[in-house]
Amino acid sequence: MSVDRRSVLRGAAAGAAGVGFTTVGAVPTLAEATPASHPGRTPFPQHRPFPPLLDDPKGVLALPAGFKYRIVTQAGETKLKTGHPTPTLHDGTAVFSTGHGRYQLIQNHEIGGANELGVPQIEGTVYDSGVGAAGGCTVIDVDKDGKNLGEWVGISGTLTNCAGGPTPWGTWMTCEETENKANGTTRLKDHGYVFEVWGDGRTAHPVPLKALGRYAHEALAIGENRTHVYLSEDASGPNGTFYRWSAPRGYKLGPRSWQDLQNKDFGTLEALAILGDDGKPIPDVAYLTSAQLLRPFRVKWVPVPDRDGVTTSVRKQFTDGQITRGKKFEGVFGTKDGVYVVNSYAESGTSDLPADAVPHDGMVWFYNYDAGTIQLVTYFPENAAANKGAEAKYDDYNFDGPDNVTVTPWGSLILAEDGQASSHVLSATPGGPTYAIARNQLNDSEFTGPSFSADGKVLFVNIQSPGITLAITGPWRDYLG
Repeated sequence: MSVDRRSVLRGAAAGAAGVGFTTVGAVPTLAEATPASHPGRTPFPQHRPFPPLLDDPKGVLALPAGFKYRIVTQAGETKLKTGHPTPTLHDGTAVFSTGHGRYQLIQNHEIGGANELGVPQIEGTVYDSGVGAAGGCTVIDVDKDGKNLGEWVGISGTLTNCAGGPTPWGTWMTCEETENKANGTTRLKDHGYVFEVWGDGRTAHPVPLKALGRYAHEALAIGENRTHVYLSEDASGPNGTFYRWSAPRGYKLGPRSWQDLQNKDFGTLEALAILGDDGKPIPDVAYLTSAQLLRPFRVKWVPVPDRDGVTTSVRKQFTDGQITRGKKFEGVFGTKDGVYVVNSYAESGTSDLPADAVPHDGMVWFYNYDAGTIQLVTYFPENAAANKGAEAKYDDYNFDGPDNVTVTPWGSLILAEDGQASSHVLSATPGGPTYAIARNQLNDSEFTGPSFSADGKVLFVNIQSPGITLAITGPWRDYLG
């Protein structure tokens, strides 16, 4: 997610730092929002479309009628309990219920080096003191309406904390999207690892989980049976891929697994190979298009020779045709049946994809645990005009650059856009339509870290730059339930 294709900010609007609710319009009735049944209606999955987005008078977030938002944190404006300003570049985020209608967010900050709005190095949370106030995670307590009740550091001294994934035992796995090694000055340790983060502000074990590999991590999900971890890689030259870590026989992941995962030889790390009809790996995901929507493809997992990338980057250890690569493997989210993974885009006329593959503006995949197959469930064709920076005429129908993904309490998907022109938060039904449920009016920054509270009442999402966390409430069940 570190690559942002936008170049022109549309300007910050006054009032962005407000902390009260902003509500737009009134809730439409079911009859107003749902088309009447008729003989010619399309055979898509039956669900209620979201109403059109209405511009926000404060110029921050366009929402459908009846929804409202609250600003939870804002870089440089809100404060940590230590008095330091909230760090910038909000990214992957998880939300946990803490009881009594309250939630706790653990949030990444995708900062690649020392920054005046970096994550301060607090004793007990520091991995690499040499990087200064750079990347890391903050923890935020909020009430049922998204009001900020306190914020502190969860881990510091890391770099380019992009996304990650929650654990079943209530912690957060944060991923470094870098391969930078120690240089003896600004980096005293190697980077490119996954770290486990506790929400109590006492990350007593800021240690790299080397068993999960050292590469440009994006996100991960822990499998339902706690014996696998699925991880994405956002890298190019060559493109990255999707990985699976498998536990030793008889082992299940749990609250103290960080002790075992420090060992780079613990378990097995493998790379994805999607098999074509001839039984051979398809070299790049961009050879598949909407013509294969929902078609299951068999998968093979290929062992990684050196997961710590001591002399050669992990993705470069594979020859062409040995695995399946893809431009910008990004968001990952697991369910009881499988795991979703996103490719953001692959542009025409670039080295993003093989010359004979098909450019696209976004793909969402679903890997089925039991079947061992992968399916393309959402596909955005390339809009070459929009990719040149021109704003689409029908802005809230034209989507590109899906990045982070989460699954709602009702089973549908929420996607955060990192594309051209306007960025949206999207509601997507696998194999079905996609709707805009929010639009960034503040600037051209991407959305990051969409996370639903388990009770389905609040959607938390970030505008990455300058760094704003938003709590969106409204009649979610009416549209997603």
